[in-house]
Amino acid sequence: MSATFSSVDISDVRFPTSVSLVGSDALNTDPDYSAAYAALRTTDGDAGYGFVFTLGRGNEVAVAALAAVADLVVGLPVDEALANLGAFSRRLTHDSHLRWLGPEKGVMHMAIGAVVNAAWDLAARRAGEPLWRLLSELSPGQIVDLVDFRHLSDALTRDEALAILERSAAGKDERISNLLARGYPAYSTSAGWLGYSDAKVADLLSQAVASGFTHLKFKVGLDIEADVRRLKMVRDLVGPDILLSVDANQSWDVPDAIANIQRLAAYSLYWVEEPTSPDDVIGHRRIARAVAPTLVATGEHVANRIVFKQLLASGAIGVCQVDACRVAGVNENIAIMLLAAKFGVPVCPHAGGVGLCEVVQHLAMFDYVAVSGSTEGRWIEYIDHLHEHFEDPVRVANARYRAPRAPGSGAALLPGAVAEFSFPSGPAWVRAGRTA
Repeated sequence: MSATFSSVDISDVRFPTSVSLVGSDALNTDPDYSAAYAALRTTDGDAGYGFVFTLGRGNEVAVAALAAVADLVVGLPVDEALANLGAFSRRLTHDSHLRWLGPEKGVMHMAIGAVVNAAWDLAARRAGEPLWRLLSELSPGQIVDLVDFRHLSDALTRDEALAILERSAAGKDERISNLLARGYPAYSTSAGWLGYSDAKVADLLSQAVASGFTHLKFKVGLDIEADVRRLKMVRDLVGPDILLSVDANQSWDVPDAIANIQRLAAYSLYWVEEPTSPDDVIGHRRIARAVAPTLVATGEHVANRIVFKQLLASGAIGVCQVDACRVAGVNENIAIMLLAAKFGVPVCPHAGGVGLCEVVQHLAMFDYVAVSGSTEGRWIEYIDHLHEHFEDPVRVANARYRAPRAPGSGAALLPGAVAEFSFPSGPAWVRAGRTA
């Protein structure tokens, strides 16, 4: 008898990062990096892993959403699902009941993404390959079959996507070899959290530059005078050759964004991230035109491929920041990367959160090997926190992500970490005396 999906085991896992202000920014002042963590298990005894990333409070809502998605998956034949992960993804995103809660946005869409990502993790584990390589070795036809072109065809047709992939097929083996030998460029946010003191920023800044990072990102948006002062300090410390980007985390209205970016541009900004609401396509386009040549970047809170289509096709963004856990998983992120390739916008993934570095590196490496064929003007975000809790932690050396070689997507937490940081009864939370 063929194996079926037997369960989706769900855990509420939270890390008390608010104690050290890791992740602090203008709107998220005390985040506890958290994961609604899903283990997609089979009757054969194997499993794939995925998660919804949150900042703590509300993680229980993502857990409940995962339970609703699980009802559509348990009992399905495993081989059939993994042989057609395009159909598997659409089974979840097209479900008439779950769509009503979106459609294709919000916590339910993210929960679908976690289960889709878990299925891809299982597929990669069964194939004995890291996810980036499994995806890269698919044919152009197999890749486009993964994409849901509904609501995209006015901007990207199946034939156009196929042509992009066929053009990039030449040199694929060479790019795989280069990736294995040299890795993928990284930029660092580890010195840039808004809650850090100037002394801590300066110390971490020195460490980052000594580690080879030539592109650094800093949080802004709470107080423009403080932003100007800190960015001047940073520029004075690193000199003129280091690229500096800033992230406002949606804190500004459009006119304020333009005025504030123009002030900060005195310190040679490379990009400004989330200058306003991620849903405001017109606002992003207005900002982009006003602050050029500073680039506008967004993506970590963009709900789906349809909003990305508008941002990219309208010229509203110059940097496309896919997030492994915001949209409906690997399949939808492939659609977004193909859109970015059509409109000539570099993909620079967001990875500021627990497990995001581990998973999103696979998407960026797939983009390099099979879609864009380039790392020019492209970096993966890197933060140096919480990697020790993963079975296959990310490896960064000389400011480059080393290509993962272990099977899977990197999403699997160590069982001890799940037990220690399960909320609210895990030992870490009992010791802290926190239940909310």
